Amino acid sequence: MPRKASTFKKTAAEDEAASISRPTKTAAEPKLGGPDDLARLALKACLIARDAAFNVRDLLTNNSRMAFLAIKDCEKELDLIERQIDERLPEAITRVNEARARQLLSSLKSTTDLERIGDLVMSVAMRVQARTSKMHASDVRQLVEMSAVLREMLDLVHRGFSTLDLECARMVLQMDKEIDRVCHGLFQKHLAETVEPGETTGFDVLLMAQALERAGDHTTNLAEDLYSLIEGRSLRHAPKKKAAN
Repeated sequence: MPRKASTFKKTAAEDEAASISRPTKTAAEPKLGGPDDLARLALKACLIARDAAFNVRDLLTNNSRMAFLAIKDCEKELDLIERQIDERLPEAITRVNEARARQLLSSLKSTTDLERIGDLVMSVAMRVQARTSKMHASDVRQLVEMSAVLREMLDLVHRGFSTLDLECARMVLQMDKEIDRVCHGLFQKHLAETVEPGETTGFDVLLMAQALERAGDHTTNLAEDLYSLIEGRSLRHAPKKKAAN
């Protein structure tokens, strides 16, 4: 599982490291293949995506190189987990009953969305790193707000899949509105501005906001999959307002 750095700080470098969440590196990964192993791996992926979102705040506010590297580690780990589950699920699903098969299929769909979330958060990180000028404080604040909501949504998804708690799915569907609200506010603000030739700050902000908003959409997919796993019926084609209720 992702590691939280110790809060005990000695130096400036250690102080920065304490705000970073990275995927745990183990000396030797156990051989995977059983249904329980794959389900646990999907839960681990959820925590890794959550930590990627967590590190966006430090990256945006401090342009932290360590935060960028942590997000990059998370993205790579999510790619690996999706590949592992994709390769091992066909064999595992032949050895379980219908209920467990449904759980395994949910794990596969979840890791696909989580891998995409990792890609989107990484795109934000790369855009921040590529900038040579500072963004406006209000833009940074709103992007941080979006990333904080995304992190909380992913935390709820992890809790929901761990305990099969339907309330977690409902909360995630409601919270997605907050990400949409901030994103739309940024678009309204920057599209109404007069931009000087060669100025790309507003464009970069909008692309970052769009990436975080899409990551929120993938997280709602996870909430819908959780609902389907618990209730045995899908919300995917239900009206959004009805699904949120």
